[in-house]
Amino acid sequence: MHHTSLIAILVAGFVLAFIFGMIAQRLRLSPLVGYLIAGIIAGPFTPGFVGDQTLAPQLAEIGVILLMFGVGLHFSLGDLLEVKAIALPGAIVQIVVATALGWGMAELLGWSHGAGLVFGLALSVASTVVLLRALEERRLVETTKGRIAIGWLIVEDLAMVLALVLLPALSGLLKGEAGEASEVWSKLFITLAKVGAFIAFMLIVGRRVIPWILERVAGTGSRELFTLCVLAIALGVAFGSAELFGVSFALGAFFAGMMLNESEFSHQAANETLPLREAFAVLFFVSVGMLFNPMILLEKPLEVLAVFGIIVIGKSVAAYAIVRAFGKPNSTALMISVSLAQIGEFSFILAQLGIDEGILSKDGQDLILAGALLSIVVNPLLFGWLDRKQARADAAEADARADAAVPPVPADISGHVILIGYGRVGSELARLLTDHHVPLVVIDGEDSLIDKARAAGHPAILGNAVNERVLREAVPERATTVMLAIPQALEAGEIIAKLRELNPALSIVARAHSDNEVKHLLQHGADGAVMAERELAHSLAEMVLAAPVYRGARNLPPSTALA
Repeated sequence: MHHTSLIAILVAGFVLAFIFGMIAQRLRLSPLVGYLIAGIIAGPFTPGFVGDQTLAPQLAEIGVILLMFGVGLHFSLGDLLEVKAIALPGAIVQIVVATALGWGMAELLGWSHGAGLVFGLALSVASTVVLLRALEERRLVETTKGRIAIGWLIVEDLAMVLALVLLPALSGLLKGEAGEASEVWSKLFITLAKVGAFIAFMLIVGRRVIPWILERVAGTGSRELFTLCVLAIALGVAFGSAELFGVSFALGAFFAGMMLNESEFSHQAANETLPLREAFAVLFFVSVGMLFNPMILLEKPLEVLAVFGIIVIGKSVAAYAIVRAFGKPNSTALMISVSLAQIGEFSFILAQLGIDEGILSKDGQDLILAGALLSIVVNPLLFGWLDRKQARADAAEADARADAAVPPVPADISGHVILIGYGRVGSELARLLTDHHVPLVVIDGEDSLIDKARAAGHPAILGNAVNERVLREAVPERATTVMLAIPQALEAGEIIAKLRELNPALSIVARAHSDNEVKHLLQHGADGAVMAERELAHSLAEMVLAAPVYRGARNLPPSTALA
């Protein structure tokens, strides 16, 4: 059976993650909790099957690579430079605060200064997978808040790359042994030079070569080769950057995606990697669970609680204060602080290196793993609390506007269309309706999109349309039609149900991506659900049938699914 260890860990990881993820979902918990429990069951500290603990982290690393590559596809260089003023100093100050808290705890436990430093650094860096999963679920990746969080994460990753490279050179000094200062400075200079060389190489060479390669492959018309090219670029650049420049896989993949963002095929590339990103991200959580020894919760509960407090409270308070000090609104500060209230993959790598170099004890690693597991479990709950708080804030803002008698829509508006979502689809739809002189009211939860809608002359309401008070601002009782241009079918179904309560006579049309989503939307009260792929097929068919030889052909049936 030793020849099938890779198959065994894949099968066990996916099957157990599916079973316990479903159980967690039924209990109204995040599926992440189920994935972590699956890892604990597959780990060496529980009876039964034990997965290969050397293969699981490597498979999880592939998930991190693909996830960061996908983020890079939606994150241009301009976006990164836009948030550097807050992400760079903010991340550095937050790392210093968290490291100091970890070092202080280590001092109380009687550990060495070197162990305290490694321990504190491990508690200071957030998990790439957890943070990006939360942002993607809430459509925040391309928002200002999301860009700040991702920029902050990139700075943390760079700092950890520096720490991982310098730790072996500083191990003697951290263990209290005498060392050459020249060696330390030499290592520092070499590391900074490598990171700088990598960034320069990607900006000068990668920015031109990567899009050029993808466009040539897309020109072949082979979807199989296109998908293979995307994976080759993501994994190849990540591995090459680590081997040649000493930077992390995640950072290399992020820059590969960001360079590929220059290509017109970036959206298609993101879609092609999505299934693999999701699958390998699950293995990341399983691998975390496999490393965790549950007995530490019983043997050292106070120490575990202290570590949890540093991660969830200490880091969050520091991040909140920093963001507010830069003049950002309270909602942005809360989102950033909640995003960073967990630790992950870099923490495990740093802890393991600390043990290998004889700096950190096994107890220190166990405490880091316990803190990671608990913080990853709690993080979705914190985001849920933040979502509810934001919904209440939206409602209060709506009340304030009503009390001030300054409604965002004309008081006498009627017979209008309510457009929910002003992204790529929504903004184009708004332009077409305006060209035909159709009165329109826009609802969106993103500040920048609302500003864009108002600049185009549309009455626009800032807030989540799931909130009934936000919907009421659009005067649905006097509207004729509602069009949902948001891509989230579950959220759209909830909105449709509330609209039916407010005005049963409304005509409601929503956007869908699959037959199941069409069925879900129709069941919740939509009059029609438009699936993009089906509409494209009908448009192409109509072009064919417009040819003289086919003009006598029978008319095509309607493509929109109607209730």
